[in-house]
Amino acid sequence: MFNEIKKKAEEKRYLILDSTSPSPIKGNGSPEFYYRLSSPTSPSLSRKSFRCNATRKLRRRAVFKNGDCNILHSRISKRGLRYLQDIFTTLVDSQWRWTLTIFAIGFLGSWLIFALIWWLIAFTHGDLEPDHLPENQADSSWTPCVLGIQGFTSCFLFSIETQHTIGYGARTTTEECPEAIFIMCLQSIAGMIIQAFMVGIVFAKMTRPKLRTQTLQFSKNAVICQRDGQLCLMFRVGDMRKSHIIGASIRAQLIKSKLTKEGELLTNFQTELNVTADGCDGNLFFIWPMTIVHKIDEESPFYHLSASDLLQEKFEIVVILEGTIESTGQTTQARSSFLASEVLWGHRFEPVVSYNKERQGYEVNYSRFDNTVAVDTPLCSGAELSEFYQVKDGPDSEKRPISPNNQEFVLKSPPKSSSKASIYGHKDIPDIDDTSETRPFPTDDV
Repeated sequence: MFNEIKKKAEEKRYLILDSTSPSPIKGNGSPEFYYRLSSPTSPSLSRKSFRCNATRKLRRRAVFKNGDCNILHSRISKRGLRYLQDIFTTLVDSQWRWTLTIFAIGFLGSWLIFALIWWLIAFTHGDLEPDHLPENQADSSWTPCVLGIQGFTSCFLFSIETQHTIGYGARTTTEECPEAIFIMCLQSIAGMIIQAFMVGIVFAKMTRPKLRTQTLQFSKNAVICQRDGQLCLMFRVGDMRKSHIIGASIRAQLIKSKLTKEGELLTNFQTELNVTADGCDGNLFFIWPMTIVHKIDEESPFYHLSASDLLQEKFEIVVILEGTIESTGQTTQARSSFLASEVLWGHRFEPVVSYNKERQGYEVNYSRFDNTVAVDTPLCSGAELSEFYQVKDGPDSEKRPISPNNQEFVLKSPPKSSSKASIYGHKDIPDIDDTSETRPFPTDDV
């Protein structure tokens, strides 16, 4: 029985909507659902767009929600040598535990190396003989290279004191050994270089522009709804700090598979999306959360995408926010992404900015930053909606059916029955009443 109902629905080319779908728009001529019957020349509608048991397959991300890229490098020739040639950047990019481990090894290794050199100087000069030890030097009138050296432990302590200019005064060099004076100068210079290198790495890690992105927030979902009569893809971005991002600009890229004319399959083809910020261009006056809008027009890759097609699509929208940090003057970049499953059709973001009379300022409520509300939105593609408005708003002389068969254009209202099949899930499909559910598109008198 279910297969017969499904076959009947396919023959009539219906898309059953959920009873919770927005009610049709009345009075403004915008159809709640408007579409052309599936045909070989229609790229956005086909038999596969109607699937009762359709489930969305999760797509692997190229960019995580926190901005990290999901990229793994393998089989790089001479990888270790390449990373060692840029050791500073390697240590800055590495995790803190590895950086601190390298710091400890660097300091301890330098202390031990110079301690061994001091021990060799004392040993070759004869300062470690029993008669030449510090307690017997007064009786034997012996002048050592370094005063207060008893053994390797004393040399290790003197190495630390020399490298870090501690200068306790118990162990000091004398004029007896020129090589000792040279090593003291060499270790002082080496100690300053090591400390400057370590301080630079710590400062660079603590002031990385990447950390500024932790207070830049992207909405969890993107939405598709109408704005000024045109379908738009929108998402929201906000800054939680009072120090602003200067010269902020935002752009978006679509990552999707593409088949070329030669038959080559480009699995991760990137397409630039034209985005604006609340009617302005991509440059933001970023003082409060802003809604970024991509108009689904003829130049948009979503122009032939309908609500039913969105369920089966596999793509990723990568958004990139760039700007200069006001407090440090460094350039930062924040990234996020939206999968097809994170695009809500027929929703709009709730307002988050309001004027607080008590505090005499504009208040941003970030608890509603990700909140959306369902709004009346056509479920057809942007191309089909444009055709509808073109026929509706055109002069009478140009009003003509786009298809020879007027029955192929239908305005569909959501069924009144409570048990409907949703485009986001599977429910039983009821019988369809031609007289109550559809009507021919008026081609003579609009």
